[in-house]
Amino acid sequence: MRLGYSLAYWGSAGLNLAEHRALVREAERLGYDSVWSAETYGTDPASLMAWLAGQTGRIALGTSVMQMPARRPVAAAMTAATIDQISGGRFRLGLGFSGPQLVEGWHGLPFERPLVHARDYINVVRMALAQEPISYEGPTLTLPLPDSQGKELTLAVAPVQERLPIYLGALGAESIRLAGELADGWLPFHFPAGHLADCTGLLREGAERAGRSLEGFDVAPMVMVLVDDDLETAYDMMRPMLALYLGGMGSRRMNFYNRLARRLGFEKEAETLQEAFLAGRQGEAISAIPDELVDLMTICGPPARVRDRLTAYREAGATTLVVGVVPPTLRLRLDQLRIIAECAS
Repeated sequence: MRLGYSLAYWGSAGLNLAEHRALVREAERLGYDSVWSAETYGTDPASLMAWLAGQTGRIALGTSVMQMPARRPVAAAMTAATIDQISGGRFRLGLGFSGPQLVEGWHGLPFERPLVHARDYINVVRMALAQEPISYEGPTLTLPLPDSQGKELTLAVAPVQERLPIYLGALGAESIRLAGELADGWLPFHFPAGHLADCTGLLREGAERAGRSLEGFDVAPMVMVLVDDDLETAYDMMRPMLALYLGGMGSRRMNFYNRLARRLGFEKEAETLQEAFLAGRQGEAISAIPDELVDLMTICGPPARVRDRLTAYREAGATTLVVGVVPPTLRLRLDQLRIIAECAS
């Protein structure tokens, strides 16, 4: 199992540009396989990966995830091919559909049939990256426009990689099947190891639907990790980020992370913390997250405990574990990258 490092939402961690660069370079020095940057309504992850391509020499560069509603699929393909050229073939295109808050509130688009949109989107991105003339007709996308002056065009720059990896961020059963059917990797967020093992069967179902093999497919869960001898302190450091995801990362009617917590058996706690978070009572929301849920959705505690949890992810089928680190300072984050690498060795 390889290690990846998540920058999360660049700009939200209280670190400056030079400090983030130092963390990525240290991850590369320690043997981390990849670095990933997320997208909400702040910094653009593709721009950051292009910048980091010139600051690094080996580590793979991924988006986790670029929002499909934010870019036309051919624009995403152009971006991916460009960064792949700049980096010498190190780019990984992580895509996701986001949720109604961002799709409708930030991009001004209806949140409708996300899986149908995602299928059309990935198909067109794949065609463009393969430098095929773009001629496509799907339920949500037709290129060129019929009865128009449009013509079939071909991406004028090829990626370095013969098949540039496309990853899909997915939490629900059908979206996981879609990853197995169309993508080269799956990016689940805050997934427990046991739940990961249960869901790999969905990947196989998707692959079978497409008549393809999952050989070389990258199962790459993103999990917050904190190595600390004081388990209670570790729990408390994990709770604020979990409260944000489970309570505020989505609307009251549709929060995919909150739904995941409910599926894991924490329906009452998920409801309580979401209600508190959306009402502006963040402290109450943080306190509502039980130790057991923190344990399932993160990896934290003394080194021996962290080693056991890393082993559990490996045995559950993870081929890359993308770790997020939570300490507030550069020195502490650098220490965590080193200690996590030691625990994984």
